[in-house]
Amino acid sequence: MDFTEAYSDRCSAVGLAAREGNVKMLTKLIKQGYSIDVPDNRGWVPIHEAAAHNSSECLRLLVRAAPSGDYINSKTFEGMCALHLSARHGSLESVRVLLEAGADPNEVTTEATTPLFLAVENGHADIVKFLLQHGANVKGPHSWSGWNSLHQASFQGCTEIMKILLEKGASKECKDDFGITPLFVAAQYGKLESLRLLVSHGADVNCQAKDRATPLLIAAQEGHLECVELLLSKGADPNLYCNEDNWQLPIHAAAEMGHKKILELLIPITDRICDKGKGKVSPVYSAVYGGNKECLEMLLKEGYSPDAQECLNFDCRSPMCMVFQKEIFSVSENALNFILEFTNWKRLPPAVEQDLSDYKEKFTWTPKSHFAFIPSLSHLCRLEIRSILTSERLRSDQFIRELPLPACLQDYLLYLDVLRVNAIPEAEDYLGQREEAAPSTSHSTAEGAEKRDACNACVR
Repeated sequence: MDFTEAYSDRCSAVGLAAREGNVKMLTKLIKQGYSIDVPDNRGWVPIHEAAAHNSSECLRLLVRAAPSGDYINSKTFEGMCALHLSARHGSLESVRVLLEAGADPNEVTTEATTPLFLAVENGHADIVKFLLQHGANVKGPHSWSGWNSLHQASFQGCTEIMKILLEKGASKECKDDFGITPLFVAAQYGKLESLRLLVSHGADVNCQAKDRATPLLIAAQEGHLECVELLLSKGADPNLYCNEDNWQLPIHAAAEMGHKKILELLIPITDRICDKGKGKVSPVYSAVYGGNKECLEMLLKEGYSPDAQECLNFDCRSPMCMVFQKEIFSVSENALNFILEFTNWKRLPPAVEQDLSDYKEKFTWTPKSHFAFIPSLSHLCRLEIRSILTSERLRSDQFIRELPLPACLQDYLLYLDVLRVNAIPEAEDYLGQREEAAPSTSHSTAEGAEKRDACNACVR
């Protein structure tokens, strides 16, 4: 047997009889003294087989023949007991047998999952009701992340089970380890009926997760229009921001993800302080960041400024800078015209300003690759000097080493700064060669003088 894997066909004869629901064979084997607690390499014993295959009669036989009181709570290597398996597979009669025999309705697996959670997860409303009647804890948590049964039912959109849980006292404001409530779950996954039920029971539509995200923000981000409409009609605040370090409102989420109809709803009710307010982030940035042309045009038409505040989150001086800074962004001609009409050109790098001037004259625009990296003045000077050295001989490393320049400038002309930044080993080799080949200050050959004269003539 390979103990690195699990095999369902390695169970004992008693386990096989329980799996098949063969009461006659199981009775015979027990009478002949066969063991009922021999596990396979999954940790399964016969009581697990009977529970997983909805064989309540076999369960009764095994419970009566149990070698000890702990047998009923025997666990697989995953921490599953017979009650977990019966709840998951939907056998009400098996659940009844186990609970009457003393099984713990709140027993947990290795992942802290309860039988109630497994019944909810698999949509077994009758078992959910029965477990709650027999002591199952409705308030949870019922899984390792703090996610409880009401979270799960909300996620699945199972309103029948949600009603049962709420009637038995499940908290509509319960939070998991991330501060997420069942209403937040419904908004995130677009479960409109779950959302409607929770709102009707008084759930807080402005609840915030640990990162301060709201149900409205997450519904806007995921594009669930009907959920956004319901939340707004029930008093959801569009101006509750998420995460102080990365300031964001629902309007930003809609703009970035390209949800145009949701953006239409949010524009007239969102506080315009986000447009140009210091320390805020304009949704224009979000639309550009997401590459959503229609949302960008809508924001600009509705009066949002293309010349928004500096955005430290994106390291940009303006939305136009972002357009040119990121090669992956595409902006429509129409949107660009809007931006050009209102942009403060004094805040643009000279190279960008020049290209936009060309655009306004020619009415065409093709982003150039150099916008991904606006070169420094020193680099432009380096390019100019190297362009003056027109012949292949003058462009050689040896010639540059013999130019009447400080060694640091020779290094710069040879791009050693680039080699160092990119951790290219040859940089150190160059430096070593420079030290070895550096001429004495008192030594000057006729050949060296000729080369210096040639260089000076080129520079002039």
